Amino acid sequence: MAPVRGDGMRGLAVFISDIRNCKSKEAEVKRINKELANIRSKFKGDKTLDGYQKKKYVCKLLFIFLLGHDIDFGHMEAVNLLSSNKYSEKQIGYLFISVLVNTNSDLIRLIIQSIKNDLQSRNPVHVNLALQCIANIGSRDMAESFSNEIPKLLVSGDTMDVVKQSAALCLLRLFRSSPDIIPGGEWTSRIIHLLNDQHMGVVTAATSLIDALVKRNPDEYKGCVNLAVSRLSRIVTASYTDLQDYTYYFVPAPWLSVKLLRLLQNYNPVTEEAGVRARLNETLETILNKAQEPPKSKKVQHSNAKNAVLFEAINLIIHSDSEPNLLVRACNQLGQFLSNRETNLRYLALESMCHLATSEFSHEEVKKHQEVVILSMKMEKDVSVRQMAVDLLYAMCDRGNAEEIVQEMLNYLETADYSIREEMVLKVAILAEKYATDYTWYVDVILNLIRIAGDYVSEEVWYRVIQIVINREEVQGYAAKTVFEALQAPACHENMVKVGGYILGEFGNLIAGDSRSAPLVQFKLLHSKYHLCSPMTRALLLSTYIKFINLFPEIRTNIQDVFRQHSNLRSADAELQQRASEYLQLSIVASTDVLATVLEEMPSFPERESSILAVLKKKKPGRVPENEIRESKSPAPTSGAVIQNNVHVNNSHSKLNNSNANTDLLGLSTPPANNVGSNSTLIDVLGDIYGSNNNSSAVYNTKKFLFKNNGVLFENEMLQIGVKSEFRQNLGRLGLFYGNKTQVPLTNFNPVLQWSAEETLKLNVQMKAVEPTLEAGAQIQQLLTAECIEDYADAPTIEISFRYNGTQQKFSIKLPLSVNKFFEPTEMNAESFFARWKNLSGEQQRSQKVFKAAQPLDLPGARNKLMGFGMQLLDSVDPNPDNMVCAGIIHTQSQQVGCLMRLEPNKQAQMFRLTVRASKETVTREICDLLADQF
Repeated sequence: MAPVRGDGMRGLAVFISDIRNCKSKEAEVKRINKELANIRSKFKGDKTLDGYQKKKYVCKLLFIFLLGHDIDFGHMEAVNLLSSNKYSEKQIGYLFISVLVNTNSDLIRLIIQSIKNDLQSRNPVHVNLALQCIANIGSRDMAESFSNEIPKLLVSGDTMDVVKQSAALCLLRLFRSSPDIIPGGEWTSRIIHLLNDQHMGVVTAATSLIDALVKRNPDEYKGCVNLAVSRLSRIVTASYTDLQDYTYYFVPAPWLSVKLLRLLQNYNPVTEEAGVRARLNETLETILNKAQEPPKSKKVQHSNAKNAVLFEAINLIIHSDSEPNLLVRACNQLGQFLSNRETNLRYLALESMCHLATSEFSHEEVKKHQEVVILSMKMEKDVSVRQMAVDLLYAMCDRGNAEEIVQEMLNYLETADYSIREEMVLKVAILAEKYATDYTWYVDVILNLIRIAGDYVSEEVWYRVIQIVINREEVQGYAAKTVFEALQAPACHENMVKVGGYILGEFGNLIAGDSRSAPLVQFKLLHSKYHLCSPMTRALLLSTYIKFINLFPEIRTNIQDVFRQHSNLRSADAELQQRASEYLQLSIVASTDVLATVLEEMPSFPERESSILAVLKKKKPGRVPENEIRESKSPAPTSGAVIQNNVHVNNSHSKLNNSNANTDLLGLSTPPANNVGSNSTLIDVLGDIYGSNNNSSAVYNTKKFLFKNNGVLFENEMLQIGVKSEFRQNLGRLGLFYGNKTQVPLTNFNPVLQWSAEETLKLNVQMKAVEPTLEAGAQIQQLLTAECIEDYADAPTIEISFRYNGTQQKFSIKLPLSVNKFFEPTEMNAESFFARWKNLSGEQQRSQKVFKAAQPLDLPGARNKLMGFGMQLLDSVDPNPDNMVCAGIIHTQSQQVGCLMRLEPNKQAQMFRLTVRASKETVTREICDLLADQF
């Protein structure tokens, strides 16, 4: 903060100068403490301070706070400044409040009253200061306190333009934190008609506000389309003079034009009215025509403003994807930018052409620029432009040019930047698989990938080639021959050894007729790589050797020698030693027929979506064209364990494939394929539990988890939370899956357990920390463990907070950890049940409720719910076949509590009578409360 010399605050200027002249941190702290003591004495003294003095001291406190020191006084003096009629004093008061006052402060009511007084002022400067303070604080309290005043200011005919502009921006800020602040009904039309306002600031601010409102409720604000098209047309078309005075380097109102074009992209189709659509198309053509005109200025500001409007217009054309003429013209215009000397323009042109490549109308036009794009990939100096060129080649690829593009990408891969190699490998693998007409070509491409960039070939890629070879008999012999030749290279990447070990173990017999690839030659070639590999690959090779005994009985002795050698060695890896020992015994003990059965060829993999595409989509959310997602259907991998073992038998002793056991205790991990869908909502991340609910409003129903362990716990337009859990006696484990449904990262992501120390003595819940950033379209998992020490009521809550687009979000969710989760079902016959029932007849051992059925009596539905509640549903026990009885034991650390339940329906009255009996009063009451009104 610079000295405010214009106001003559010499003391402030001297204080700031003293701070700047301090030679050490200690000297600065000493000077600040001295000043704080002086200010405190002035505020507490008997002498009344005038407005100037209060302003000066409040400024000093503000400066001290900005230096990083805590301020615990002076707030009341700042509030007093709000009542001043002097602009400088009121401004400092509002500044202090915006920066230092907490929304939970006791002074907030005084501040709100002062703000209301200023909002009713006839001085527009005072009104603007109040609006800016409301927007800066932006809390829920502010939204509720001024939900009536601000909309009135915005649409009132008496409000000055500068105040309307501030009101629109203030309302936008409050809407982001409290979406229900915007009134509906007649207000909708009045807000929309701000698009016709003649003041540049008002219409620009209103466009931003309407854009946010449309994103939340597009149907209610659909009337904005006609006004936006009309206003955009008047700005762009030369025959109109609308806002022609607001030109920026010969471009009329470029910021407003961009905002209007973005507003229209919220609708698809933009409009159904032929007249409006024709006017919009005419406007877009005019923007494209202007792009062809010679520049009116050589200054960079002119080209920046002109191109900003052009690129946003092209984005709208791509979004509509309905006008072939405009799409082709946009493509040609972008093609000219590919040779522009401005790096940013080349990047933006490549990015836009990536989207054009997915349109059926412009795909062929994009392909005409293939040679230029390939040159960009190879010759560009900026790595981000080279990467975007790779993205465009990937997007424009089809059956006609696939082999050429894949070959060019392979050639470039050898010299490509390390930062983009992994992504390029994934894209080449996807294209080779998708457009392979001859799978021998696909095998060649993948093996070339491993040879050129083996370090960047993920497991999904080499898993994939194995799956495709197994599923296609016609390529198995070629794959075995090709990988055998590749393994003969002196320097061979470990991924090549993995692929070679797997394929030769399955299909080595197809090339064994050639003396150059005889069984012993294959074995010696693979074993020559053994000592250079990691334990995981060595385990795979040992599995290949046991397969060889089945394929080539003549080399059994050679392989058994290797097994003996590794069985007898004092190996550092006990798992390898165990595996070798077991394989040795299998080869000795088992007959030929048994061995052939155990080690038979792997069956075909099931057909489903490629996991390679899933990895690419996770790495680059939103960068994978949608048509690739829809069309890339082919066999997907089974678990990594199958690939690594290379044996058709489950090896119970091998733990090499359980390396993730510590991080995936519940087996909840899912392929990243399902992170995001084409409509930016999460897809089936937990198999059968996601995918049914894509509502933009929050979905949260914890009651349903009384009867199930897996499902969607919470969902709104930003976040989806799934849960998968398992329980055994008094222990439970939960996996929470947080899925980001937006296109921006959620930062400061922090789930916090809300469970008191007293409650922890009954249910001990431990929660692992998660990363503070949840990337766009990504999903993270959080594991929780629960131990039931004694019975309890209610359930723990987690409070989730994060920042979305700079706005703090916070909400609480109750965890599905009710006491019934620790039930163990108990079987009983009728005699045992009713004997126990009579024993639990004490007043404190039973609880009963009568309630009306929530819907027409559904006895099968009630049975299903009880089966999921955790108790054992006992059939043929109650004399009345409509009655349902259950038995179970709640396990706690301190004791086991037996519990019986009886549900009696009354079909005529549409009522239920629920009776619960247990050996402990608190359990009886809690179970009865949980089940009441659930049927």
